Amino acid sequence: MTDAPIADEPASSAVTESALVYEGAVWDIRRDTVAYGGGSMVREYVDHTGAVAVWAEDAEGRVLVIQQYRHPVHLRDWELPAGLLDMAGEDHLTAAKRELAEEADIEADTWEPLVRYNTSSGGSNEFIQIYRARDVRATPTAFEREAEEADIVARWVPRPEVVAGVLDGRLQNSALIVAALAVDAIERG
Repeated sequence: MTDAPIADEPASSAVTESALVYEGAVWDIRRDTVAYGGGSMVREYVDHTGAVAVWAEDAEGRVLVIQQYRHPVHLRDWELPAGLLDMAGEDHLTAAKRELAEEADIEADTWEPLVRYNTSSGGSNEFIQIYRARDVRATPTAFEREAEEADIVARWVPRPEVVAGVLDGRLQNSALIVAALAVDAIERG
């Protein structure tokens, strides 16, 4: 047994074959044959661009959440302003600032990385970088939204109410859950 703190370890196995089996509008499905353990295995996964999310706080300690329709889960869920990296190699902070402005008409002066996590390590290569944004204010102009973003509802909610919603199972969006518990742990010391 080791005394080192627990941590994920980078690992890579040789990919002997890789094929794009579905090219989608937002992300793709990839099938890789991987040399592993003296043999090989086939794994299919969502080949994702990566994403960012923003835990934005106002001067009263409330967090900005948005509600929008999410077809795969058939919910209008409450979540953080978030979005995909629009291009390979896009700076995560630049993307986070863009998403906060586009989805909530908010900008912030203070930004810090909060947490980075993978959404489904067995089925997707997606990682989400969540930022904590403070010293917030409205953008000078409102963003023109369309599709599922056209009817976004924005709400400022006290942090304890968000944490209670997560722990009660009323709020189920993964980025919101991860961020709420991370900020709650930080604030509790």
